[in-house]
Amino acid sequence: MFQGSMVALVTPMNEEGGVDEASLRSLVDYHVDNQTDAILAVGTTGESATLNHDEHCEVIRIVVEHAAGRVPVIAGTGSNSTAEAIEYTRCAADVGANACLLVTPYYNKPTQEGLYQHYKKVAEAVPVPQFLYNVPGRTACDMLPVTVKRLASIDNIIGIKEAVGEVTRIRELVEFANDQFAIYSGDDATALELILLGGKGTISVTANVAPKAMHEMCQLALTGKRAEAEAINQRLMGLHKKLFVESNPIPVKWAVHTLGLIPAGLRLPLTPLSEKYHDVVKQAMQQAQVL
Repeated sequence: MFQGSMVALVTPMNEEGGVDEASLRSLVDYHVDNQTDAILAVGTTGESATLNHDEHCEVIRIVVEHAAGRVPVIAGTGSNSTAEAIEYTRCAADVGANACLLVTPYYNKPTQEGLYQHYKKVAEAVPVPQFLYNVPGRTACDMLPVTVKRLASIDNIIGIKEAVGEVTRIRELVEFANDQFAIYSGDDATALELILLGGKGTISVTANVAPKAMHEMCQLALTGKRAEAEAINQRLMGLHKKLFVESNPIPVKWAVHTLGLIPAGLRLPLTPLSEKYHDVVKQAMQQAQVL
């Protein structure tokens, strides 16, 4: 079972927007060294929306190759086209990803039945462990717990990254979680509460900037050490919130660049972090004791 702090890895890019392979490999080492529990390559934080098909598959291949079994690798393979999601998922399975994460189809706003059929089709087509991913604030599509429960009965659908960030929703999902299907946070600000309620970890933006602290916080929460986990989480709360002052991954890429880990590149239509937010994010990094 995947658990703990799993980083939604940024994709390093040069000033022209090209993928920086050397920095990508260095980031994998950085997360191994700082005890990140799993790496999500080419999730939405990894700018999956603007990578072409070949780049998408190549980034996954590089991360799997360089991780070399030192840390599990999850591949972001979602799409608003079921056929394309199958292609990406097959690509990830072929290069050895340990699991895949598929965001709900965005923009076309499928019904709950459409969501069920989408995920079922991908799971049947590619026999690799798969995570659902629900982030309605970005996709305009909310996968309801009743649909998640239906999908949880499919053998190779092993969990959900839930980013709604509401305790009521978390409680409802945790009620039918079991050894074969787990709940993970997709909202750093409520991740601790989700784990304490019975979730198995978080797929985290904050972990790009504070990987060791996120790992420690998750491990403490998983062992029921609420007070110690809350102390770390309070230190990280500024990052949980300020890394979203502009659209993700704009602030987090600025922060990781500020740490000297990646170039400053983003790919349009994303643009660099507005100067008025530089001190805001920097203060959150200082509070988290990473700067």
